[in-house]
Amino acid sequence: MSGYFHRLEALGSNDRVLLFVGQRLLVKDGEFLWQVDQISKELFAKDTLIKVSHGHESFLATQALEGAEQLLDAESRSLRSLLFEGDERTMFVAGKANQLLDWHASHRFCGYCGGSTIPDRSGQALFCDTCKHSFFPRINPCAIMLVVDGRRILLARNARYRTGFYSCLAGFIEVGESAEDTVKREVMEEVGVEVDNIRYFKSQSWPFPSQLMLGFFADYVSGDIVPEPGEIEEADWYDIDDLPNIPAANISVAGQLIEHYVRQMQSQSG
Repeated sequence: MSGYFHRLEALGSNDRVLLFVGQRLLVKDGEFLWQVDQISKELFAKDTLIKVSHGHESFLATQALEGAEQLLDAESRSLRSLLFEGDERTMFVAGKANQLLDWHASHRFCGYCGGSTIPDRSGQALFCDTCKHSFFPRINPCAIMLVVDGRRILLARNARYRTGFYSCLAGFIEVGESAEDTVKREVMEEVGVEVDNIRYFKSQSWPFPSQLMLGFFADYVSGDIVPEPGEIEEADWYDIDDLPNIPAANISVAGQLIEHYVRQMQSQSG
């Protein structure tokens, strides 16, 4: 298979397929990769499948028709629920598939002239045959930051996502901003705190729907915590030895930021 696109008639017996109904993934017995002999091609909503590569492996993803879960005796799961229960492979394969399907669905028509888009010859982009513009999968850069003050770290609960986790602050990078500018602005907007000494940690692809999370540490400078209405449900300082429910480090850069800082501080005091 080459490029992003694969025709239904070229589907082989060894191919493994991810089936989505809308934004939800079809899962059976805990497995989201379907063998071709488990499914009927009549269940596919389109005749084009999208290629998803992970290391040396390749998979295919497509939209299934409404009601496919009943016909396959499968359950329909949100991607977010799978990622928080899964591992890095689940994150990458299911997350990338969701991003590519979302991009494909949202770029059916050219943003310049309104003409229909089709896969280009390379299979790496969508192409408008009318005005000749090409479109590539879009990635939205975000900054996620752990604000620290000695043994204290600032954690918050988002008002829009009821995950139950206390996590790092985060926000999209705006036009004209550096990632460090975003860290300062987002922290001030979301909790009313000033930070400095911003230092990069690592990045992570985060498929909601197509984000690249850039992780940072930032030192507290001044200000009292004032949660932004409608954005932050609750925010507070927590001692590294007395943390609330936080994201797992195996699936999120937020959890990795927290884990790394806690270990660093404990090693210094030990």
